[in-house]
Amino acid sequence: MHIHILGICGTFMAGIAVIAKELGYTVSGSDVAAYPPMSTQLENLGIKCYSGYLSANLENSTPDCVIIGNALSRGNPEVETVLNQGLPYISGPQWLAEQVLQKRWVLAVAGTHGKTTTSSMLAWILETAGLSPGFLIGGIPENFGISARLGKNPFFIIEADEYDTAFFDKRSKFIHYRPHTLVLNNLEFDHADIFPDLAAIQRQCHYLIRTVPGNGLIVCNNQYPAVEETLRQGCWTSLETVGEEHSDWHFKLLSQDNSHFEVWYRDQPVGEIQWDLIGQHNIYNALSAIASARHAGVPVASACEALSQFRSVKRRLELRGVVDGISVYDDFAHHPTAIQETLKALRQKVGQQYITAVLEPRSNSMRMGIYKDSLALALKEANAVMLYQPESLSWSLSPVATALHYARIFKNVDALTRHLATTARKGDHILIMSNGHFENIHQRLLTELHECCAKKKELSSVAKH
Repeated sequence: MHIHILGICGTFMAGIAVIAKELGYTVSGSDVAAYPPMSTQLENLGIKCYSGYLSANLENSTPDCVIIGNALSRGNPEVETVLNQGLPYISGPQWLAEQVLQKRWVLAVAGTHGKTTTSSMLAWILETAGLSPGFLIGGIPENFGISARLGKNPFFIIEADEYDTAFFDKRSKFIHYRPHTLVLNNLEFDHADIFPDLAAIQRQCHYLIRTVPGNGLIVCNNQYPAVEETLRQGCWTSLETVGEEHSDWHFKLLSQDNSHFEVWYRDQPVGEIQWDLIGQHNIYNALSAIASARHAGVPVASACEALSQFRSVKRRLELRGVVDGISVYDDFAHHPTAIQETLKALRQKVGQQYITAVLEPRSNSMRMGIYKDSLALALKEANAVMLYQPESLSWSLSPVATALHYARIFKNVDALTRHLATTARKGDHILIMSNGHFENIHQRLLTELHECCAKKKELSSVAKH
């Protein structure tokens, strides 16, 4: 059976492609934005990916079913071909629910931040416990090297996104998943292109909570008022909370940089973790993963041991390279809170060393200017800030730069890259934040840094002679 996926290079749809291939389907797809790590994952699996949306992509080999991603809408040439020719079509979440999730113990991770990392932690805990879980995650966990797999029954871990399902199904994706274990990490306003306010997101989360059975478990971070407000709309499932000392799951630091801590369940220490991750937000992610794994039968001690070997996720404060003592990081920034937490974590790691934050405001909410009044505060931990203003951005970044005093705006990636390469000094940390490709700036910067380093050595050699 042949399925064709529209929007195949999106993090979710690429995972669908991987699982469909594992199930024995012939898989192809189309996209306009193919870039690593998802494009590399598809290429390694031999999955045909057409560049652009064209009617010919469907006419070359008529598929048995078309899975349509939520980034596509009416007017798209391939969508119109599907409808005009009466081809069978379905959304990604519904396909996953029907083909994979039925009769599985679904562990879903929802919330504005931390979904990818928490899902990855949970998958790794169950993996090291010998349970071989299936998973579909919106990123590539470094412990696995792939974003999705079918796994063995009964466990399946899913990153539960609140974004809508498809142009023909405006419910949040996670409504399709029917979890037995649900993590609700946090809730803030996001996705302003489809949600008018936070209350609309809370309503979708309430619908999700309605699908969790009474003998299931909901793990929630009780430090967010919006989470507690949502639960007050109705909850029929046992709860375990993550947060400070009054919560069911909390922690005690054993090091200043958050890399070593005790795990506490209620009034008892139950485990200890020492790892390479940084940032207090990752400790909360770990607590949620441990609580969820415990519900699936994994002892807390085993979960802690697994997380001590956890290697994070690509594009989550990922060190892309070090040239002449200058470190270049890649982070999937999409929201001021995530930006602030990432910078805070990096600051805790590097102390007083110089941090340059480079931001492309690319998410839909960022492009709409929803966060323009909170971006400056989110970036304040950096010593210098470089803001990229593409032509497509409908609002000016000047007020953000003015509020920071030490920020610069660039309208050209080449100029931005050259500036970074020529002004960076040994011991500096350059944090590049975008939820997109950012014109491959990470690799371009590393190349420029190598060239600058070579020129310095050449000039030094000439001076000596």
